[in-house]
Amino acid sequence: MKVYDLHCDVLYKLAKAETPISFANSSLLQANKEALEVGQVALQLFAVFVSEGFPKEKQFMEAIRQIEFFYTEIVGKHDNVVAINKWEQLESLKEGQIGAVLSLEGLDMIDGNLLKLKLLLSHGVKLVGLTWNGANEVADGASGNSGTGLTSFGETVVDLLNEENIIIDVSHLSEKSFWDVLPKAKWLMASHSNARAICDTPRNLTDDQLKALIARESPIHVVYYPQFINTSNKPVEMEHLVEHINHITELGGKHLVGLGSDFDGIGEFVVGLEDASKTQNLVKYLLKSYSANEVEGFTSQNFARFLKRMGKEEQM
Repeated sequence: MKVYDLHCDVLYKLAKAETPISFANSSLLQANKEALEVGQVALQLFAVFVSEGFPKEKQFMEAIRQIEFFYTEIVGKHDNVVAINKWEQLESLKEGQIGAVLSLEGLDMIDGNLLKLKLLLSHGVKLVGLTWNGANEVADGASGNSGTGLTSFGETVVDLLNEENIIIDVSHLSEKSFWDVLPKAKWLMASHSNARAICDTPRNLTDDQLKALIARESPIHVVYYPQFINTSNKPVEMEHLVEHINHITELGGKHLVGLGSDFDGIGEFVVGLEDASKTQNLVKYLLKSYSANEVEGFTSQNFARFLKRMGKEEQM
């Protein structure tokens, strides 16, 4: 069953490697091309992420460097990996092709400079997370909560993203930032977050946040990271991840659930879901509790319908 995965950190891993890593089939990558093919991943978002410890004056060029990796190592060397610069291109992908989309995970690298953001967007970025976990010039992150929320500069950033029809990702925002962004964002989603009612961590979303996203018809994509799935020290099984999907469904969000693996950004795994090649194991498990149409919604069609709604409203 075709899968759309809204988050991985392959670019970060490629960029920080001391010796070159092959995207084609390197065992050092959880979401290499071969693994994506086996897992039937037809759309993969590749996040540009510059760690908070990276020297501030070099962060922007590091982001540019990761975008260069995207176009040279991921798209440039593989005929069946297609850069998606406009969402409607997804509809013309052929069997066996993988749509590749750039996203930004945090805006520390723009250092309060809107021109830098515009330059990054010009390379085909379609989804933007305003923060990682810490606070920056734009907003507070999930674990860097100063109480500021969305800053005045952040409001300008949101305005620009709205103008460009860029999806704003709420996965790493603090609660105040989330509620500040919610009424201002034209398009928003959670690309890789779970339910805090099941696993109490600041990176997960409260029921109030989930209900607000559902009210906005915004996609909610669950993440595979065990620490965001279950707080016990026991191995995290597929059933524990599916509990989060069940919870979102019970809140009324069945038509908005999707997947956001976080592969190559995680070092712990759900049993049977250790890399992208195992993605169909999750599909098979979901089919135990949901119909084929419902599971197809989770894996791709819920997000596809969201994109169609974006397209229709943009044409109005």
